[in-house]
Amino acid sequence: MLLISEVMIANPDLDSFEDLVGVLKTIAGQSDERFFQMDVKPDYGDTPENWEDRLEAAFY
Repeated sequence: MLLISEVMIANPDLDSFEDLVGVLKTIAGQSDERFFQMDVKPDYGDTPENWEDRLEAAFY
């Protein structure tokens, strides 16, 4: 299971929520992970209110 916190820790150069969405899309396309967990709320200035929906859509 992929954890959002692990993605953020592994990619310390991420500066925005949109960067995180891009990385998550790349991981989803390249790995065989089938599930992910939103264990933390991304703390970026541009994190939208519907951040869970956006990350879920990017992963699946």
